[in-house]
Amino acid sequence: MEILVTGGAGFIGSHVCRGVLEAGHQVTILDDFNDFYDPAIKRANVARLGGAVRVVEGDIRDTASVDRIFAQTHFDCVVHIAARAGVRPSVIDPRLYVETNILGTQTLLAAAQRTGVERFVFASSSSVYGLTKTVPFSESLALPQTLSPYAATKLAGEHLCGNYAHLFGMRVVCLRFFTVYGPGQRPDLAIHKFTHAIYEGRHIPQYGDGSSRRDYTYVDDIVQGVMGALRYAGPTFDIFNLGESETTSLSDLIREIEAALGKKALIERLPEQPGDMPVTSADISKARSLLGYNPTTKIPEGIPKFVQWYLQ
Repeated sequence: MEILVTGGAGFIGSHVCRGVLEAGHQVTILDDFNDFYDPAIKRANVARLGGAVRVVEGDIRDTASVDRIFAQTHFDCVVHIAARAGVRPSVIDPRLYVETNILGTQTLLAAAQRTGVERFVFASSSSVYGLTKTVPFSESLALPQTLSPYAATKLAGEHLCGNYAHLFGMRVVCLRFFTVYGPGQRPDLAIHKFTHAIYEGRHIPQYGDGSSRRDYTYVDDIVQGVMGALRYAGPTFDIFNLGESETTSLSDLIREIEAALGKKALIERLPEQPGDMPVTSADISKARSLLGYNPTTKIPEGIPKFVQWYLQ
């Protein structure tokens, strides 16, 4: 297939590109290389993919640029990962998140629909579960309230995807990613940030009492789920959780990083942050059954792998 991967220069996107290339597909990357974190990291991600990918530098909010890309190449599938990410930054600048994650997604969906793209895979987030009290989270749960602008934009993106599937018959698969980590993880995310600070002997910020729990998902398992979505032949619109189906407390996460580094953490205890969810936990039975999803890397194995990458 000819596949467009938006955000393909980023952490998750570049891993997805590698998986797609290894499966024998053709890949075009659309990425704006913004400065949310050092663009040089993204350019290095692309360089490691070699010359097998075509790279277009552009903004998904720019309708003219997006239309031009779709006019130049007929894509069989769009894997839409590009987004403004992060709960806390979205509280500070919600407009940027609305413009990128909602309007940008609509721009891509419209271009895909006009040019006859058959399949659209949307990277959503566990953040959409918000105040949901039923754990683990299943895709069938009602979602009455999100806790951050980021989460709201991801849920809105899912609804737009559902609109296009219903109105135009486009096959759309939404994948709710649960706290992804692994080699190349963004430097602003907790595991990378904690590892770097502990290694350098600096204090790490711990928001709350350390009891908050996350379903941390190794990036290779996420790629496996995306590849399953490329083959999925079920309903024209569907949603799947991609997690490890196992939660780890913040305190335990820090201990795992300490053990892998062989260094003790200096912890700065801070108040809980607005918008943070107390727990994320994925029911992945649907993805196991329908996508053939089978995550294999638990935290005790994944953290040493990440730390090894960091040290190298």
